[in-house]
Amino acid sequence: MTPPQRRRRYPREQADPTPPRPDPTPPQEDQPPPEGQKKNPERLYVITGPDGAERSELDLVTLIVADADPPPSATPEQAALLRLCAAPLSVAELSAYLSLPFSVVTVLLTELLAAELVTARAPIIRQARADRSLLEAVMHGLQRL
Repeated sequence: MTPPQRRRRYPREQADPTPPRPDPTPPQEDQPPPEGQKKNPERLYVITGPDGAERSELDLVTLIVADADPPPSATPEQAALLRLCAAPLSVAELSAYLSLPFSVVTVLLTELLAAELVTARAPIIRQARADRSLLEAVMHGLQRL
């Protein structure tokens, strides 16, 4: 993403300012829509298909890891998910990176889980206190040095 460029309010060549005209060309698919415009809900329906399909039990912090490269039959959204999941990412991160709603991402991930192209796992939760036997083993190992 490139940062916005700074512009002078009044260019040196012109004495009176003229408001910039909006660009008449429609936004590209990979660019976010201008403010005030919503995404096309039909596009989301095409991505997910008809409602009523079984969904995996995924929550926002479930980690997703790709097991394979995107097959040629994968949709562009599925291929993007598989490329992003080379390293473990949460479903919330995937939703943010692809600019898709959480529900749409869960439908896409359910299809990939059924095809065994990705693995879902619960996040690793660290214990509040370390195990006493582990601490003793580390202490004895350091004393032997």
